[in-house]
Amino acid sequence: MGKMLKITLVHSCIGRPEAQRRVVRGMGLGKVNRSVVLNDTPEIRGMIRKVCHLVAAVEVEGNGK
Repeated sequence: MGKMLKITLVHSCIGRPEAQRRVVRGMGLGKVNRSVVLNDTPEIRGMIRKVCHLVAAVEVEGNGK
């Protein structure tokens, strides 16, 4: 299936700029300590880079389960 990224929101978006909040919501994250598994694409890597201080990302093989 290819490389996947498990992304976890580790800090709250409270008090953060609206642009950063939109990036977090765009990745499918809403609450702290929730995780999503997304394809490893340049677009997702860019989103992670924008909010690297709020999320933790780990590479996983396959579907991430």
